Amino acid sequence: MNYNTLNKQLEALVEDEKHFIPNLANASALLYESLPDLNWAGFYLMDQGELMLGPFQGKTACIRIKVGKGVCGTAVSKDETMLVEDVHAFPGHIACDCASNSEIVVPIHKDGEIFGVLDIDSPTVGRFTKEDKEGLEEFARILEQHI
Repeated sequence: MNYNTLNKQLEALVEDEKHFIPNLANASALLYESLPDLNWAGFYLMDQGELMLGPFQGKTACIRIKVGKGVCGTAVSKDETMLVEDVHAFPGHIACDCASNSEIVVPIHKDGEIFGVLDIDSPTVGRFTKEDKEGLEEFARILEQHI
């Protein structure tokens, strides 16, 4: 995957829009259409101390996730990207879609606080790499400037 191209496409999509909902909606569609072998790409947003489902592409999903629970909640509690090769081996994994086998979650910040997370799932074990981690962290940094 060429993340330089993907991230330039994201910048073009969000550069003139300051409202986060259309930016996150387009970002999830861009990821879902651009990255191969996904079954979910989207966002969970902080709401009253827990994560709440935001814009996404893919199958229906869990609506709320407590901080510290599952891959998304762990990414928030640690404030770090979680790259999980096999979600079934991750303690406390929340199976919103039993077809998901690997996952990457990147925290997104606003004003120094966690605003939400970018969450991407794949049906393939070991789907996400260090290149994906670095490219998606840059993707999140671009979004942080437009939320």
